Amino acid sequence: MVSILVNLVEQLQAETRELRAENQRLKSENNRLKGEQGKPEVKANGAKKLKENYSSEKERKAPKKHIKSSKNALVKVDREKILEYPEAELPFGAEFKGYEEVIVQDILLKTDNVLFRKEKYYSPSEKKTYLASLPSGYDIMSGSTTIVK
Repeated sequence: MVSILVNLVEQLQAETRELRAENQRLKSENNRLKGEQGKPEVKANGAKKLKENYSSEKERKAPKKHIKSSKNALVKVDREKILEYPEAELPFGAEFKGYEEVIVQDILLKTDNVLFRKEKYYSPSEKKTYLASLPSGYDIMSGSTTIVK
């Protein structure tokens, strides 16, 4: 009687394992169909092979050393000015060795106000005034002049 019960317990355990594996497979398939990821398959660790070194250190490229480039190459120079050292302050025998370049960036905001004197004529016979027009690109708006481009 005991051996029959032991066999029945073993049979039920095997069936339970199979049903759990089937249940997990169906859950994973359902998640995959929903666009999710199923349970990952983690393989048991076997005996590690220490025969060869599989490191990719030799395949990696050596990092390039960063060299800071000059931003002055990108700056547009509008004018050059030579600054002379006062000769009276130089010691005897001082030799000229060239120039040291320094770029100073600045912004100039300046007005460009123009007074136009428009010729004005009046004809008494026609009782009409004739006034010269502004050059193209200028427009008068409410007493102020605006450049239209």
